[in-house]
Amino acid sequence: MTRRRADRPGPVGGHLYRREEDRRAEFWTEALGDPPAVYGERIAYVGDRPLRRWDPYRSKLGAALARGWTGPLPSPGERWLYLGAATGTTASHVADLVGREGRVYAVERSLRPFARLLALGGRYPNLLPVLADARRPEAYLDRVPLVDGLYLDVAQPDQVDLALANARLFLRGSGALLLALKTSSMGREKDPRRHRDEAEDRLEGPFEIEETIALEPFHKRHFLLGGRPTRALVAGASAPPVSRRAGPRAERRR
Repeated sequence: MTRRRADRPGPVGGHLYRREEDRRAEFWTEALGDPPAVYGERIAYVGDRPLRRWDPYRSKLGAALARGWTGPLPSPGERWLYLGAATGTTASHVADLVGREGRVYAVERSLRPFARLLALGGRYPNLLPVLADARRPEAYLDRVPLVDGLYLDVAQPDQVDLALANARLFLRGSGALLLALKTSSMGREKDPRRHRDEAEDRLEGPFEIEETIALEPFHKRHFLLGGRPTRALVAGASAPPVSRRAGPRAERRR
């Protein structure tokens, strides 16, 4: 039986929309910026609301949604700290999701992409570019308040360390972590799944990992990890290594 393609995206919740395709679902965000398109993505309208297609090949978070992600997502009115924002492709969709009442503090350290990110901030009233290095979170303590979510997408071997250091300074106890794990930046001497397992082991204790999903075929050797902080993180304590568990963890992986 051939699946009929829906004419328009339908609401999922908040500012996120979904349209069923023959092979997989497409996701769209309600555009907050003007003009709507940021990186050449398709635009559709529901009534007078412009929607932006979330290209899974251009965005790790978009890829996770296309793969069936059910973990944490930015919600209307929240404040998020985005590390490794580059030119703002995914950060703009996060800004769509949190809406006019929310804020996205977008940290980028390289001048060339930051120039484009700064221009994007002129179109998005809730997107606040920050020129800084995620390895030195103390440098932007005066510009970033406590946040409801932390999204990290950096091509560095110490991705987990960066996530923990920034989470301890900025993430609320009820917040969420989304870590786009790029295993090729962590060394090719180990299998990508080994890198994923080690990252999960290091995060467990400070975080309760809710879901981990592979991002192929959209992004090779990438995973998205999502979780929420525990008392150990809020207290600033370092958690001891946690042994690998079978069962519940295996059910979360995709």
